[in-house]
Amino acid sequence: MDDLRIRAAVASDLDDLLAFWKQAAEGTSISDDRDGVARLIARDPEALLLAERDGALAGTVIAGFDGWRCHLYRLAVHPEHRRRGTATALLAAAEERFAALGGRRGDAMVLDENALAHHAWTAAGYARQPQWSRWVKPLGS
Repeated sequence: MDDLRIRAAVASDLDDLLAFWKQAAEGTSISDDRDGVARLIARDPEALLLAERDGALAGTVIAGFDGWRCHLYRLAVHPEHRRRGTATALLAAAEERFAALGGRRGDAMVLDENALAHHAWTAAGYARQPQWSRWVKPLGS
């Protein structure tokens, strides 16, 4: 069995992480840049979880907790590491983090057209809530 390790990201991971998301993640967002991820790590150093297998970055998830709700973002697994338990291990670590912080329910943002992700989230016990829509507004300059 190969060695899978889950750990929190640190600032020195930023460049590798952003390159990883370009390969393994579906889509991007306005905060998927060096400054956005650096702010996340500085504000909540335990939120961005990395899965490493045999020394290589295999997957990520952001497990953000605002004191009220538990939010999951950027669950991404490198194509070479899929179907090997990486996403399951990342979600278990995220859920353990939430439980330790007093969280009671996790929610995930998943692109509507990402059928592969739908299967992964369903297999992990999550279900779509069709009555909700996400509303966004870019902030700043």
